[in-house]
Amino acid sequence: MYHIPKLDLSDFLSEQHELKSKFIDQLGNAYQEIGFVAIRNHGIPKEDLKNLYQAVQDFFHLPEEIKIKYDDTLGGGQRGYTCFGKEHAKDRNAGDLKEFWHFGQYIDHTDAHPPTYPPNKTVDEIPDFNEFGEKIYKHLENTGMIMLRAIALYLGLDENYFDRRVFNGNSILRAIHYPPITQDPKDAIRAGEHEDINLITLLVGASADGLEVLNKKGEFIPVTEVEDHIVVNVGDMLQRLTNDKLKSTTHRVVNPSPEKWHEPRFSIPFFLHPRPETRLDCLESCISAENPKMYEDCSANEFLIERLTEIGLIKK
Repeated sequence: MYHIPKLDLSDFLSEQHELKSKFIDQLGNAYQEIGFVAIRNHGIPKEDLKNLYQAVQDFFHLPEEIKIKYDDTLGGGQRGYTCFGKEHAKDRNAGDLKEFWHFGQYIDHTDAHPPTYPPNKTVDEIPDFNEFGEKIYKHLENTGMIMLRAIALYLGLDENYFDRRVFNGNSILRAIHYPPITQDPKDAIRAGEHEDINLITLLVGASADGLEVLNKKGEFIPVTEVEDHIVVNVGDMLQRLTNDKLKSTTHRVVNPSPEKWHEPRFSIPFFLHPRPETRLDCLESCISAENPKMYEDCSANEFLIERLTEIGLIKK
């Protein structure tokens, strides 16, 4: 593949069985082949997204001494601000050329046994910053749930298999700022080669190109021409659960050409996680003589802690 497939989410939501079935098959095939798709008619209001992007830019333009007030180093970067160069890709030493902000779960208290998460941090200097973040968080959580229902059907599971497993899940909305590059970055890039930790990632827009995906030939291909789409990819948790049937694809954000080093980049991915106690044991239906069990049993929280340690957000 030299491009990621484009699909229409309204096909899955259609009352026409043929359209829904076609969407499920195309999605599953894409996730086995390259692990990424671009989705249109995703239900994310343009105005809400525009408002959040503006608030995010305003935050990252604040002086460093103000941003650092919201640092969450002791909490492993789960909420609030993480400074430039702190995170690195697994198996890389050079810090990524980025800083970011994390919005976490907004607990639905209809849950009889809600998980305990750190509270979200409130930015005093920017009115509506947190309100805009919460709106997009909930929109993406809803769209992500719909995508998981399509995935469940592709896997031969009940359509609502994931519903209770991601309800009040440990999902993260990450607002990223890749600042202008002011000197030779040497071997550092905006985001090193990595796979995402979670079930699926939903990326809404980006202010400049740079995202590249590794195809089966070992070639990095740019993700382009996806305006008005969201990019949705498989994460390691889903790959693990499906015993490698669905592919968590290596991807990266490369530096622009030197003449564009002065241009910043903003990006807002939503990492959809299950509840911490959710088991990631390989599905029996994905284990066979031809595809023996690849992973040891573990919970979502155990796997998350392991990976956050590997990328430098939690110290051993």
